[in-house]
Amino acid sequence: MQAQRICEGVEADHRAEIERLYVRLAVVNAGIAELEKMHSQSDDLESLKTSALSLTRQIDEARCSIADEQLTGLLAR
Repeated sequence: MQAQRICEGVEADHRAEIERLYVRLAVVNAGIAELEKMHSQSDDLESLKTSALSLTRQIDEARCSIADEQLTGLLAR
């Protein structure tokens, strides 16, 4: 039972991290949209796109961590 509570706490931490990353991604995407409206081909646009890709990878990694922990918990039972 204690292991389950620990897993739930870790999962909650991952979910909070995912939400934080989604907020950051929304800000980056808004910046991309603004620069694209101005038809900008600047380094800033490329930098924002790179940041967006990095954030989506981090979100995927956090989601995979949740799934791994859930599977580990199921296998431990």
